[in-house]
Amino acid sequence: MTDMTLSLDQVEVLARQALVRAGATVEQAASVARSTRLAERDGIRSHGLMYVPIYAEHLRCGKVLGTASPVVSRPRPAAVQVDAAHGFAHAAIDAGWPEFDAAVREQGIAAMAVSRSYNCGVLGHHAERLAEAGLVGLCFTNAPASMAPIGGTKPVIGTNPFALAVPDGAGRARLVIDQSASAIAKSEIILRARKGEAIEPGWALDADGQPTEDAEAALAGSMLPAGGQKGFGMGLMVEVFAAALSGGNLGLDASPFSGPKGGPPGTGQFFISVDPAAFSGDGFHAAITRLAGAITDQPGTRLPGARRTANRKRIESEGVQVDAALMDRIKAA
Repeated sequence: MTDMTLSLDQVEVLARQALVRAGATVEQAASVARSTRLAERDGIRSHGLMYVPIYAEHLRCGKVLGTASPVVSRPRPAAVQVDAAHGFAHAAIDAGWPEFDAAVREQGIAAMAVSRSYNCGVLGHHAERLAEAGLVGLCFTNAPASMAPIGGTKPVIGTNPFALAVPDGAGRARLVIDQSASAIAKSEIILRARKGEAIEPGWALDADGQPTEDAEAALAGSMLPAGGQKGFGMGLMVEVFAAALSGGNLGLDASPFSGPKGGPPGTGQFFISVDPAAFSGDGFHAAITRLAGAITDQPGTRLPGARRTANRKRIESEGVQVDAALMDRIKAA
């Protein structure tokens, strides 16, 4: 098979079909396939088609249950709880979304917690979904432990990203901040290990707590937090929201997202949504416009999320380049 170019529609269909063949229901597969499409659209290849063989492997080994039916409840007017039942996080989030949206429209602020979950793809896309609905979105997701505290060697928390998206008042996001507590996403180290490439200095430690540029040694050791102690503190904040508050497993107890070992990771997500109209009214958009302008008016600057937006325009036009080896892995899955 030769390399090929796929449209985003074809990417979504390919992902959905592969996941259904691997044992996912149409509902579970559809949510993940849409996430795969969005990742490829934004140039985030590590969470796009490259992840489909991993999802398929995890369906086959039982790390994620493809026939799970999420259970949605609303214990308080502004609180939504979703039990993902060890299925894909994407499907659980979609299942809880109508109640979540209703809660924030009624209350002005609401939260949705997802437990017994799994990797949720690009966290920023969930925050951006809120911004596109005119809401401020703040999202958290925890991950299996891969990052030791400063001075330690034993991982305690995961890379634990958070995402913030702010609406522009016209149905889009003005800015999207999406970053992990680690110096780099673990998926990037996994990608380097698969290709046999070295990682950058400052990304990870080996199992003995020594700095390493060997991707395999890094996976056996510990990720380094971004900004030292500050990054580790950010990761702890995410752990409080995404695990302790949601009812998901702590990173200490979660099985790895990579490889077939262990049962379902049982991690969690926690989303907070705020309706600006409930607090500052039109003053919110005026303030955000002024703040964004103070950044973009300076030569050489850009708003968080601008690179992804630029990728969208190009990829929607040019399509997604898929190499033959990846296509073979997807078809084999």
